[in-house]
Amino acid sequence: MRRRAFLSGAILGSLAISAVRAMPDDADMTAPLFTEWVDGIPVIWSEPEKRRSSGNQLVIWLNGFSYPKEEIERRLIDLSNLGFVAISFDPWQHGARGTETRAALIARVFGHFRRYMWPIIGQSALDASRVVDWAMRKFEPNGGVSIGGISMGGDVAIAAAGFDRRIDCVATIIATPDWLRPGMRDLDGALIEQGEADRYAQFFYDTLNPMTHLAAYAACPAMAFECGGADQHVPAEATLRFQKALAPTYAANPSRLRVNVEDGVGHEATWAAWKRSVAWLTAH
Repeated sequence: MRRRAFLSGAILGSLAISAVRAMPDDADMTAPLFTEWVDGIPVIWSEPEKRRSSGNQLVIWLNGFSYPKEEIERRLIDLSNLGFVAISFDPWQHGARGTETRAALIARVFGHFRRYMWPIIGQSALDASRVVDWAMRKFEPNGGVSIGGISMGGDVAIAAAGFDRRIDCVATIIATPDWLRPGMRDLDGALIEQGEADRYAQFFYDTLNPMTHLAAYAACPAMAFECGGADQHVPAEATLRFQKALAPTYAANPSRLRVNVEDGVGHEATWAAWKRSVAWLTAH
């Protein structure tokens, strides 16, 4: 029996905060941060004193659902300290682009998940490509573009890599390539009723959902997925299914497609997952 979509404010807040609570705040906060509006998209970035000499120099890192870009500042500085121009931005309807409180955003989206979440992911993926346009002009980086994120931010990253070939490296934590999210549960373990998409939301799914657009990854971008073995909110099953479906595409380069399932971890971005993601980004 499915549970109706309404979730208590406490549970909703826990669903959102679990995506970032395990991250220690140990970055050197002396590195400068800059902000700019890019075609209506509020952007924040950290630029290193000296860029890395090999691999991609530009990385976009996005936070989980309901969080503004400022909540990811420490991770941007982590990446900048490694020689990346590290960028984030407010996803659609988030942060400086929002028109409601964080609690209202969470309640609205989980009240009609597919109607409201699919456009947020899809529009934010398109925005990522616009931010890449701006960043390539402003910073003139060497190499391609890396992108990653936590939970919904990772969903955005996977989708963006499917249509923007400049993005050749992806690293995500507790994200999914399947927007249908089969088996998605709340923190009480009850199935979440996701509702139906309207025509507007369906457009984004039909155009950008990674699981149903496998051919979009024919260029074999280097993709690493960190999943929680006990994650009932974004189960690892969909990511493992995505990996299996793309195996023929990556047959000549199987090491460019990695899924790691961390035993006993729920919907949390652990420090270990972050370190593995950083290692993936620095290797490409």
